[in-house]
Amino acid sequence: MATIVKKIKLQISGGSATAAPPVGTVLGPAGVNIGQFVSQFNEATKDKKGIIIPVELSVYDDHTFSFILKVSPMSRLILKALGIEKGSGKAPFQKVGTLTKVQVTDIAKEKMPDLNTESQDAAERIVAGTARSMGVEVK
Repeated sequence: MATIVKKIKLQISGGSATAAPPVGTVLGPAGVNIGQFVSQFNEATKDKKGIIIPVELSVYDDHTFSFILKVSPMSRLILKALGIEKGSGKAPFQKVGTLTKVQVTDIAKEKMPDLNTESQDAAERIVAGTARSMGVEVK
């Protein structure tokens, strides 16, 4: 049985990983077959093109690997819901958009597997807090 020798966390655009940096420069020193990872990742995320996907990669002592795909970062989900490119640079003073209660609930449901809570209400409060820190109002 192979044992885990390294854990690597990456954020890669879905369906478009390449052996170029940052993927190659992180995986090369870990002894991972970069081409194999890239093809497996791209196959697993081909339906999520252009969406940033966090990946937790476990590298084993025999240079094999396994990976787990996570849900996009919450800030990306908020920006996607609002249809904007980025949050406010002056968050408490300058607002860039408004999320409705329904949008907050939808984002919380989507992100729930990656959050450290089982409560839908707590998940919605986490989403609202992230939104406020980005200069997004929550109604």
